[in-house]
Amino acid sequence: MPKLQRLTSVATLPLLALFCSAPAAAQTTLESASGASIAVEPVAEFDEPWAMTFLPDGSMLVTEQAGTLMHVSADGSEKTPVSGVPAVAYGGQGGLGDVVLHPNFAENRTVYLSFAEEGDGGQGAAIARGTLATDGDRPRLEGMEVIWRQIPKDSGQGHYSHRIAFGPDGMMFVTSGERQKQTPAQDMDTNLGKILRLNDDGTVPADNPFQDQGDLARQFWTVGNRNMLGIAFDGDGQLWAHEMGPRGGDELNRIVAGENYGWPVVSNGDNYNGSQIPDHDTNDAFKKPEITWNPVISPAGLVIYDGEMFPEWQGDGFIGGLSGKALIRVGFGEQADGTLGAETERFNMGERIREVEQGPDGALWLLEDGSGGRLLKLTPADANG
Repeated sequence: MPKLQRLTSVATLPLLALFCSAPAAAQTTLESASGASIAVEPVAEFDEPWAMTFLPDGSMLVTEQAGTLMHVSADGSEKTPVSGVPAVAYGGQGGLGDVVLHPNFAENRTVYLSFAEEGDGGQGAAIARGTLATDGDRPRLEGMEVIWRQIPKDSGQGHYSHRIAFGPDGMMFVTSGERQKQTPAQDMDTNLGKILRLNDDGTVPADNPFQDQGDLARQFWTVGNRNMLGIAFDGDGQLWAHEMGPRGGDELNRIVAGENYGWPVVSNGDNYNGSQIPDHDTNDAFKKPEITWNPVISPAGLVIYDGEMFPEWQGDGFIGGLSGKALIRVGFGEQADGTLGAETERFNMGERIREVEQGPDGALWLLEDGSGGRLLKLTPADANG
């Protein structure tokens, strides 16, 4: 597939009071493998953005890792910090993480945030929820309460994961990384290295698959996971999640209740110290990934597209690549090797891509990683004149 044009960077503009103008237009065009031209428009800039979500009026909430939640106008011209955000443990991979709306946000105005927090023994991920109020001079979160925590906390600053997705039935799914400790992923006495299924208030449903393996294990939906920075449901209600491998072996997994995904016993990559890990194919006790990448892409962000703006992409997944500096498109369906997915296209973005979201009108939106990370809007080029 052809490599695509690197996006032109733009200068960071100064913050004036609570508002910040969008970067000057520096639109570029990408060419899809299907022959379609895609316009890429820089809309705003942030300091280490991590996640985003759309509000019903088309405005956005964007998290910055050091602890700021930004309310952003639909055109990116105004950025206003939201008050009431919990204190975060900022450093390494830690800080403010995901932002997700309750499925009934239009009625209850409930927002969920994930973040790293300090506590006994070090840091750990947590999820808090509160009500978004926009009736004053500045948007604010009210009544914030922590409803879930990683157990135990650890002195390290990596592999929190803490991505959130709500299923079609209103249940909340949370990725909990193994904090770079490997073995907790197979330990039923810690919720590290797992995907969790919770009620919307953080309580544990009675029908999760590990009910008889201890109080903490009742949270678990899957075990044997590593560092999952993307989770999403497809149009059939099937849950998918990707995870970073060690040296090689990034994965996209079809998530099935009660399955063990093998980390750190098996992996299609090897340890950073060079020691080998048996491949997934060597042990049928563990669920195998549908797609693996080696060289790695360092996946971050995941959306399964169902919009009208790019009809040829409906049902496809889009993943941001950090080390890959790319937007990766994947297709679902049985492959010749029996797996259920494959990479179908890769857009070379020239920058680390941290987040991928679908806008209300079907546009794709990306967040670049790091200081000065841009918010990018992708639309069909012919729709922009």
